[in-house]
Formats: sequence, C-alpha cells, structure tokens
Amino acid sequence: MSQLYNSIEPNIIDDEMVQKAVEEQCPEDIEKLVKREGINFKDVTELQLSFRNILQIDNLWQFENLTKLQLDNNIIEKIEALESLVHLVWLDLSFNNIEVIEGLDTLVKLQDLSLYNNRISKIEHMDTLHELQIFSIGKNNLTTLEDVIYLRRFKNLRTLNLSGNPFCDNEQYMLFVVAHLPDLVYLDFKLVSDTTVKVAVLTYQDHTKPLEHEEAQALAQLEENQAKQKELEYHKAAFVEYLNGSFLFDSMYADDTEAAKLAHLPGVGDLLQAYPSWFVSVCENLFNYGLKEYEKREAEVSDFYESLHEALTANQQEGRKIILDFENRNKRVMLSYFSFSYDIAESKQAEYKEDILQLSEALMTLEMLISDQLEVRVKHTPVRPHIQNTVGVIFLLLHPSCRDLENHHHEKLLEISITTLEKSVKNELDEDLPDDVRMLLGDKTTIVNAVNASHGSRLLKIDKRESDILSNTYRGWGTDRSGPSGGDAIDRNRDRVKEIVQYIDNLQEELDNTEILELTK
Repeated sequence: MSQLYNSIEPNIIDDEMVQKAVEEQCPEDIEKLVKREGINFKDVTELQLSFRNILQIDNLWQFENLTKLQLDNNIIEKIEALESLVHLVWLDLSFNNIEVIEGLDTLVKLQDLSLYNNRISKIEHMDTLHELQIFSIGKNNLTTLEDVIYLRRFKNLRTLNLSGNPFCDNEQYMLFVVAHLPDLVYLDFKLVSDTTVKVAVLTYQDHTKPLEHEEAQALAQLEENQAKQKELEYHKAAFVEYLNGSFLFDSMYADDTEAAKLAHLPGVGDLLQAYPSWFVSVCENLFNYGLKEYEKREAEVSDFYESLHEALTANQQEGRKIILDFENRNKRVMLSYFSFSYDIAESKQAEYKEDILQLSEALMTLEMLISDQLEVRVKHTPVRPHIQNTVGVIFLLLHPSCRDLENHHHEKLLEISITTLEKSVKNELDEDLPDDVRMLLGDKTTIVNAVNASHGSRLLKIDKRESDILSNTYRGWGTDRSGPSGGDAIDRNRDRVKEIVQYIDNLQEELDNTEILELTK
C-alpha cells in the first residue's frame, strides 16, 4: 500500500497536519467550533494519521494523553518521537517501511501493536511492553523461527499474527510457535485448539523445558533483587542503610590493594580474625537501634493521623449538623412566603438574612477551631525532632566507634609491619612471602606509607558512609511526606473556607432572587 505514495512528496508530521487530522475526526456539529476556537491537543485521546505519505514521525509531544494512534499506510522508515505518549494503548504502524523495532521503551501501557507489512527482520527492543496483548507483525522479513522465543516474556499476549513471513513456510512453524507460546488464543487469525497445544508442547518439550527452567531462575533472581531493593528502601527510611551485616567492613577492603599485600605479613591473619567481628558488631548495634527508632517514629505518625482523622470527622459531623438544622429551620419559611402578608414576608426574609449571617459565623468559628487544633498538633508532633535525635545518635556513635576500631587496628598493623621489617633486615624472617610483599619491606618509609595508605582508604569509606546517611536525612527533611505537614493543614483550611463562602453566597443569592420575585408580584 505504502508504495503507491512514492510518487508523492514525502511528509513530516507538523502542526498543520495534526490540526487538520483532529478537526476531521470531530463530529460535524462541533467541527466548525473547533476550527474557529481551536482545540487543546492535551485533550485528544485518539489520532488518525493514515494515508498521508508521512516519512518521519515528529511533533506528537503535545498529545500527552493520547491512547490510540494510527500511522498506518505511510512511508515511515523509523519508529521515533513517541516517547511522550506514555498513555498509548493502541498503536498501528502497519504498511510502512520500518526495518527495526525501536523507540517503544516508554509505551509501557501499550496493549495492541501492529507492525504488519513492513521490512522488519528481527523481533527485539520491546522489553518494557509488559501489557502487550495483541501483536501483529505479519508480512515482514522474519526468517528465524527462534526469534519467536523472544515473545515468551509477554505474559498477557493472546493474539499474534505472523503470517506472510518467510519462516511461515517451515512445516513445523505452527507447532513451534504454539509450543513456545502455549497461552496464545489466536494465531494468524485462527483460534488455537487445545489439541494443537497438546501436540505442540509434547513435540517441543525438550526445547521448552530448559527455557522454563531458565525463566524460573530469572524470575527468582528478579524477585530476590526486588526484595533486596525494598529492604534497602526500608533501611534508608530508618537512616541505617548498609549498616547491617558486613557491608561497611567489606566495602572498606574492596579496593584496598595495600591491605591485600599486608595480609601476608606474619601475625596479620590473627589480627584480621578479631577486627571484622568487632567492627560488624558495632554496625549491627547501630542498625538495630535505628530500626527500633524508625518503628517508634512510624507508630507516632500513625497515631497522629488517626487522631487527626477523628478530629476532622467530628468537625465535619458538627458542620453538617449546623447546616442541616439551618436548612430544616428555614425550608418551611421559604415555602410559606406566599401565604404571608407582604409585611410578614418581609419580616421573615429579614430573619432568614440574619440566620444566614449566624450560619456563616458558626461555620467559620468551627473551621477556626479545627484549624487551630491542627496547627497545635503539627507543631507539637515529635516526629521531626525524633528523626534528628535518631540520626544524631547514629552519627555520633558510628563516627568515633568505627574510627576507634580502625585506629586501633592500624596501630597493631603498623607494629606488626615494623617488627616484620626488622626481622627481614636481620634475615630472621622464616615465612615465604610474595615478591610484591617483599618489596614493601625494602625500607621503613615504604612499609609505613603502605600501612598509612591502607588506613586512609578505610577511613574514607567510613566517612562516606556517614556522609551518605546525613545526605539521606537532609533529603528526607526536605521531601518526606510520611510526617505531618503544616502546609497540608493550611491548604485544607483554605479549601474549606472557600467552600463555606461559596455556600453562604449561594444562600444569599437564592434569598435575593426570592425577594425580587416577592416585590414584583
């Protein structure tokens, strides 16, 4: 189809084209209005740009709420400029000149994708399309049946069209596809029967069993990584990330090349037996302290919001009661205006006016009371000071405790190194040491520099852990939403006052209209 347009000048999607397309798909009764006043592209959810000889996709970023896009029957060569269409559910790029599947990474909500009749030779670059249910890639250049295995990652895929590709000529084509995608309901526009699935699975079980095993392992690894990430986020919230276990200690030695050499010196092995357990014990104590304080803090936040909810509920109930009493009291009066004489009706309206004023004062007073209560609750909640105290304790204990242990270890290591150097000078060293270690024993300056460099490297790791904890804390104070916020109370108060004013204005307007009607009778 797209070849029919080769004699026509190619197009790039521009504002004029999309404006025209939007106007064309509007109902006739509002098309003139749209042409005259224009339309906000953010409000458009469906867009059809078929048969327009489009060569390059562009200028679609304004359609940020688009859910359906038709770009079929053009001469598009590259999938691009779709990254802002994150709400897209349906995409048709059939009958184009596309050679590579790409540019779809952000379309995570996509359910229906058609790439039918293009020049694609490999199924790839679709990993983020977890919601994909319908996929058409027939009449392309797919030659390798094994490429179909890529589609196993799409657990929701139920409809697949591969017809017209070179690999469809393989006599095992259907059984291979169904065996590797046993959840398919439709393949090449035909219902996949249970019998076909059974035969296919049995025929290719030697191929699919290893795949299932690999996928199970990959899924288990993914779940493990997600669990670790979730645990890390929990630790960050408690300001104790990487203080559990030997994380910090291991990181201190991870890049310390001098420490690896010095470990060969006689006596260092015994020194390294005790040091890790002491160091890890200190970190574990701080870790457990931080988690307990975090649990206390979370309980305080929970109690705060529970009491806040109770206070707001009581306030709302009292407000509703005041309004209900007002409406019941005055409804009878409003209905009886025309049964009164003019003087009595005028008196009743004056009373109603006064009642509206009193209602306004009562509702505003009620709002002032709850606003003051919220301000006091937010101001006196101990959550923020609690965070400061927790981090303060962790920092004050981590800094000297770990440094003291490291300094003590450094002194012992330096003592062993000097002793070993002296033995080496006197040829009293019995141990067979590696050449790079013997080079450290060339003179006192060399061995002391090596020990000091190793010591400095480990201190830097301790400093970085402290710095990261403090940085996480500062970010938490600036963006944390788990604790109560004075700004939230102010916003709630402002909105509530607007509601009261609007309600009172409506009552007053209703009264004024009634008064005008009475005077004109």
